[in-house]
Parts: sequence; structure tokens; C-alpha cells
Amino acid sequence: MKRQEIDWDSLPAAGDLFGEMYLAEANPKNATETPSEPAKPRDTVFQGLVICAIAAAAAAWLSEHYMFPIILLGLLIGLSMSFVARDPRSHMGLDFASRTCLRFGVVLLGLQVTFSQIGSLGVEPFAALAGIMTLTFLAGILGARLVGQSVYTGILAGGATAICGASAAMALYGIIGRERVSQSQFAITLVVVSLASALAMSLYPILAGYLNLTDEQAGFLIGASIHDVAQAIGGGYAFSEDAGSYAAIVKLSRVAMLAPVVIIVGLLIGGADQAEGGPLWKRLALPWFIVAFFCVVLLNSLVDIPAPARDFALSVSKGLLLIAVIATAMRSRLDLLLETGIRPAIPVAIATIVSLIASFGAVMLIT
Repeated sequence: MKRQEIDWDSLPAAGDLFGEMYLAEANPKNATETPSEPAKPRDTVFQGLVICAIAAAAAAWLSEHYMFPIILLGLLIGLSMSFVARDPRSHMGLDFASRTCLRFGVVLLGLQVTFSQIGSLGVEPFAALAGIMTLTFLAGILGARLVGQSVYTGILAGGATAICGASAAMALYGIIGRERVSQSQFAITLVVVSLASALAMSLYPILAGYLNLTDEQAGFLIGASIHDVAQAIGGGYAFSEDAGSYAAIVKLSRVAMLAPVVIIVGLLIGGADQAEGGPLWKRLALPWFIVAFFCVVLLNSLVDIPAPARDFALSVSKGLLLIAVIATAMRSRLDLLLETGIRPAIPVAIATIVSLIASFGAVMLIT
């Protein structure tokens, strides 16, 4: 007897052992859907931050072996790697480096300053120093207006020259914002400030010797007129041991003025996300890193922090600021740098000259 064949198509329930057909009928939409594309990897800070860290390590190595200013090397390396910013995967890391690393670097810088250091300077030298900083700041604004640049560019140039170079420029840029000053203009300002500091560190000690200044006079002149902290202290010690010690006190007193200057600028122009002339209570809201900087200075003044801890904090601060500088340079467009030209450099040059002349005049008056 011939075996009868079973028509499995007529018996769907018998063949559907695991319920696939039932599920397909219950969810017809899912049955016709095409497989979804694999999820894209989530953007993180890793890519951009690692690139900045590698570039910072290269700048540190070159600076150590060729005795070149590390901030300037970081700027040049960052500008040469501006193509990195074309990849969207780097954006989050570059933004993190240029903002968060900057802010923590400024905060740690407060461990190098105490109120007792400022007090040891004396009333007359401190008043003279405040006058020099004011003239330098105003010279930067005037220089910017003379070459058709905005007041914000002048604030950036004058503040960087008057206080502590690249660190002050980056802190002020956090208040001004990229909407008011482009990153290309900011990068030029940083380059010129770093170059001016490097030249001053070499030339000012020679100038002080040619003018037959005493150790105290040379220390005040160098500490009051050179922009970056390392170059100011290095220039002082290039003249003599006593001049270096005095230059360090004068320079750190200028660093301590970072928080008050940023506060005043914030009150006058408002933060980057605020409209100019907005309510006073909004402009009084200080950036957290400036408040933290002041608190760290206060802590350092009240508590005797061991020297190794301060040295380690200074190294970390320099590293964070270097990474921030590199990230900012990477985000700068070289075509805009060519269009901008040297005009953003002129306010820094004018402020530098005014700073030197005012410092020399103060030396002649108070010593």
C-alpha cells in the first residue's frame, strides 16, 4: 500500500513548532522589516584628547632638547595638525581639551601664589605694578582699535600681556567667547605673546645690565614686563640669583591679579553666553574656575602645602594648559589665519612696548 504524502502547507500549525508563524501574524510589521543597521559608535572625548596628549608630549620633548618655549611649540604643532579638526570624531575631545583642561590648569596655577608673597612686595611696588598692568591693558585695547580690531581682541591682547601670557589669554577667552573673537585671531594672539616672552627672556636681562640696574631693580623690571611666568622667572635668574627671586615675587603678584581682572572683564562685557549690558546679577555670576582659582590661592595662603606637592601641581597645570593650547590651535583654520594677517599681533606688540617702558619708569621712581 502506497504511503500517503502529507501536505505540510495545509497544516501550518503542525510545522510551526516554535511559533514563528504565529508571531509573524501577530506582528506583521516586524515580519516585513529589514534588519536594522548596526549602531554607530558613540562619540567620546577619547580620540581628540589622545591626539592632543601625543602632540603635547612631542612639544615637551622638543622643548627639553632644543630649549624652545613649550607653549610656542605646542601652538605650532597644533596649527600644523589643524586637519585633525576636519574629522567630526575629534570634535568632542578637542572641545574638552580646550575648555575643561584649560579651566583645571588655571585652578592649579593658584597653588603657586600666596597673599603673603603679594604683601612682601610692599605698598609702593605693588601700586606701581598695578599701574603698569592698567597701562598695558589699556594699550592692548588702544592698539586693537588703531588697526581696526574689536575691543574684545584688545582685551585679549592687553590682558595676556599685562597678567601672565598664554594662561591669562585663555582664561579671558573663556569669558569673551569664540563668537566675539575667532579662534584664528586667538591663535595669533597666543603665538605673538609666546614669541614676545621668549625674546624678552633673552633681551631684558642684557638690557638691565646695560642700564646698570641693581638686582632689585632688574628683578622688578623683568618680573613686571615679561608675560609668561616661566620666562619671567628665567629672565630674572639669568641676571642674578637675587634678581630671580625678586622677579618671581613680582610675577606671581601679577598672576594673583588674574581673578580680579577676569571678574572686572566679566562685569563689563558679560559672559560669552550673555548679552552685553545684561542684568547685573547675571554678570556677577563668575566662572567656576575663577572662583576655584581664588579659593586655591586662599588655601595656599592659609595652609603650608609641601613644596613637592606644589611642584607637582605646577607640572600638571602646565601640561593641562599646553593641551588646551594645542586643541585651540587644531581648531583654528589656516585659511582664516591667512585672511586675518598680522593685525591681531599689533595690539600685543604695542602692549609689550608700553609694559617695558612703564616698568622702567616705575623702577626709576620707586627704587
